[in-house]
Amino acid sequence: MKKTLSLFILLFVSVSLFAQGKAKYVFYFIGDGMGADQVNGTEMYLAEKEGMIGVKPLIFTQFPVMSVVNTYSRTNSVTDSSAAGTALATGEKTYNGAIGVGKDKEKLTSVAERAKKAGKKVGVITSVSVDHATPAAFYAHQPDRGMYYEIAHDLPLANFDFYGGSGFLKPDKNADGENAPSIYPMFEKAGYKLYRGLDEYSQSSRDEKLILIQKEGSDKNGLPYAIDRKAGDLTLKEITQSAIEHLSYKNNKGFFLMVEGGKIDWACHDNDAATVFHEVIDMDEAIAEAFAFYKKHPKETLIVVTADHETGGIALGTGKYALNLQSLQYQKVSANQLSTLMSNLRKEKNNNVTWEDMKQLLGENMGFWKEVKLTWEQERKLRDEFEHSFVQKKQGFEESMYTKTEPMAARAKEVMNEVAMVSWASHSHSANFVPVFAIGVGAELFNARLNNIDIPHNISKAAGYKW
Repeated sequence: MKKTLSLFILLFVSVSLFAQGKAKYVFYFIGDGMGADQVNGTEMYLAEKEGMIGVKPLIFTQFPVMSVVNTYSRTNSVTDSSAAGTALATGEKTYNGAIGVGKDKEKLTSVAERAKKAGKKVGVITSVSVDHATPAAFYAHQPDRGMYYEIAHDLPLANFDFYGGSGFLKPDKNADGENAPSIYPMFEKAGYKLYRGLDEYSQSSRDEKLILIQKEGSDKNGLPYAIDRKAGDLTLKEITQSAIEHLSYKNNKGFFLMVEGGKIDWACHDNDAATVFHEVIDMDEAIAEAFAFYKKHPKETLIVVTADHETGGIALGTGKYALNLQSLQYQKVSANQLSTLMSNLRKEKNNNVTWEDMKQLLGENMGFWKEVKLTWEQERKLRDEFEHSFVQKKQGFEESMYTKTEPMAARAKEVMNEVAMVSWASHSHSANFVPVFAIGVGAELFNARLNNIDIPHNISKAAGYKW
């Protein structure tokens, strides 16, 4: 019976693919750290903001195909981003820390490289640095994710058509920390034009190979969090728009575009719920650009949305049969930016900050005592930390994976989580399932429980890339 059912499913998939043809245009979205409850929490937050109990669906959660994905690496039950990125890119499990290489450090071929060999234009973009683990897994082959300089040197070797992100982490220092020739002349010599910001990009030629990053002086580690964004900041949506324009220009052969929402993970490492939900919304806005393209080419386009792993072990609830996610709308900055504001306040007040000064800052940026009512215990937590950090001046920054935070900002974030009734298991990755969503040509290939290595194989099958 099971064998008959399996043959039926295989026949159904084969007939469906034959009837639809191959996916000429492929969009592959990866929400770094985006587990099921990061998605569910975002939708519930949007609903509660409008006074509803339930969910307000994101665009990608309305795709007709949805399933779950296992994420463990070859060597660890809990993966890191490089092993997970390599699995999602190459269809092979590897050790934590590997970029585009297997267990014996042998080179693995990514689905993006297969698309290029098939004659497609290829783009790789992210909201963090272009040489970070997930985007790097699609074009680079290095034994250690920390080899940023060496990873950047692999970029032109892949010969992709469009790269985008915040910048490059170590443009002139090799893996040994030694000074080395800048990577930028190397990019130019390989035929790439580097554009900093949309103003420069607007002068680009659509038939050139290019790299789009933030303006000079911006944070090369990542684009600003959506919650912290200011006018003129480069966004993931804008990079996605630019990539689609560039890759589709006079292109009859099709394209492959990988888009990473990288800072979802960073906010999860910080256990910063409001910032997480804003980052998921931000990626959904980038997905909207792909969906608009899909609606123009529904018989030729595949969109796949998934994650490399879950981060933080977020739980929507703290024991009571209730949530108060709507309170998160009054948080106006990330915990990281709140920390910066507190450090600036120290300087402005010559290290003589009063409790009233701090209450004003927290009221303006977190809504405390204004829109967000605090219990006596919650206010005491804040006051105790203030006494320790600002009165006794026993300052010591708290660290997570990507940030160092004023302890006062960390306590404020914890209080906001308590008010919203959101809890966290850790500041690191978990082995939880992540979701996968799909629409378009070959979407039915994702309508089953998957392992992360299945996804690039299924994309190649839907698009007709040689494996």
